[in-house]
Amino acid sequence: MSADLPRAAKRPRDENFPVASLVLSREHRDAVLAFYAFARTADDIADAPDLGAAEKLARLDALEQALISGDAAIPQAARLHAVDGKHKAGLVQARELLRAFRQDVVKARYNDWAELIDYCRSSANPVGRFLLIVHGERSSAHGPTDALCTALQILNHLQDCGRDRERMGRIYIPIRWLLTAGSEAAFFDPSRMALRREVLDAMLDRVDALIDQAQSLPEHLQNARLRAQSIATIALARRLSRRLRQADPVLERVQVSRIDACIAFLRGLRGTVHKPSSGDHRVTAAAVRRSGSSFRLGMQSLSPERRRAIHAVYAFCRTVDDIADSAAPASEKRAFLREWRREIDRLHRAPETPIGRELARASSLFKLPLEECHALLDGMETDGAERVRLANDYELGLYGRRVAGSVGALSIRIFGVPSAHDFALDLGRTLQLVNILRDVDEDAARERVYVPLARLAQLGLGDAPAAMLVADPRFARVCETLAEEARAGFAAADAALMRLDRRALKPAILMMENYRRVLDRLQARGWGLRQGRLRLSTADRLHLITRAMRPA
Repeated sequence: MSADLPRAAKRPRDENFPVASLVLSREHRDAVLAFYAFARTADDIADAPDLGAAEKLARLDALEQALISGDAAIPQAARLHAVDGKHKAGLVQARELLRAFRQDVVKARYNDWAELIDYCRSSANPVGRFLLIVHGERSSAHGPTDALCTALQILNHLQDCGRDRERMGRIYIPIRWLLTAGSEAAFFDPSRMALRREVLDAMLDRVDALIDQAQSLPEHLQNARLRAQSIATIALARRLSRRLRQADPVLERVQVSRIDACIAFLRGLRGTVHKPSSGDHRVTAAAVRRSGSSFRLGMQSLSPERRRAIHAVYAFCRTVDDIADSAAPASEKRAFLREWRREIDRLHRAPETPIGRELARASSLFKLPLEECHALLDGMETDGAERVRLANDYELGLYGRRVAGSVGALSIRIFGVPSAHDFALDLGRTLQLVNILRDVDEDAARERVYVPLARLAQLGLGDAPAAMLVADPRFARVCETLAEEARAGFAAADAALMRLDRRALKPAILMMENYRRVLDRLQARGWGLRQGRLRLSTADRLHLITRAMRPA
């Protein structure tokens, strides 16, 4: 059979990520190179353009039998067989990879995210498991290693999406996701960049969440050299994700640069000297930094422990909100939100994500009511629907309680003012009214209308496509009414603060003043002359800081 094997199309140095870098010891590097050579051979068989499906499957079967027996006629198989004899790793993981390569031969499309993840369990995760066993690592590293391998596999799928479709007729972007851009043909249409961009970014959101889960991997690794390679690999994964957000992989192959690789390698080398501590809090802090939220100003005034806890709450809110707002299919959004429900339910046992672990820590320190996290998820399920309408004021109030009141109820406990519970709920409703008024056009583009249909009906305006509703002059009249209610809400909050600890509530006050300023700007602009989302200037932000610092 050896004469029938295709020549390897790629070498270790051609890969995006470290395969058997010089950081690893000679013994371990040799074992990894043996595993790579076998996997590369199997991959080349599955991808061979001149072979039919039956022939590919037959050759993969023969390769597996050679691996099991250690057949010297197939050097790649014999070498890995010997590695397994020495390290007790190689056969199980390679046979799992062969399962994925057989699947590549007969399956060219994936229906949804769950199917893609299941494929990655065979096509990517065994590689990480092999590395761990060869290095004698603990089972605690399995979870973050699997997350990293899955992330790397999907990044490769996105990177090669145009080439895979053109050369092999395979598409790893799930069918349901492609359909949000209209169709498979529409997604790959070079002129449809905007629609394609939304889908790619939604997938990269999921990949980034996997990379976040992998962030804790280095701290679980005892072998300093493997730890260094893991740090470099995580850094390169983040870099490739960022590059894929900036470029279009349908039009060009997006890659990390040599400079990227050098920077990642240097980071890895630092990891051989200093074993990193938990990266969970860095994940949540990074989510706050990326947001650019004015709420950051208030967070900085908190003590380190309270700030770390509010970062966890904010990162959770930001993550589930991004799910609801993404271009992922509605059914996938529901599935991702269900995953978060399960994570909230296991916070006091064994959370699996960095945000979950940080939330568990915050909950333990500040007695957070975790039912509020479920309330927020209820609100995100509303937002994630294909079409959103609220029938009446009751539904508007319930929606506001879920998406804003829940955040307030969690936050005031971290601020140390649980007596301000009612203040937090009332302020949350007010802030949500401002959100609704600010985001009318952005929401309409997603077929969302949060102004209650009952209020529109009072002016003779019935339900219709969102773009038509918000363009009607009568819609502006209802917006003015909601603005006055928000104005009254701010006045009530001012009165409540006379009886509360303003110093402890400084972060909430900063948020309140930010939204009050937004409302001022919205009313000054007028409800019939919207021109995109309103953003505050530097002068506005200085103004809100001044108001927030004002004594009672």
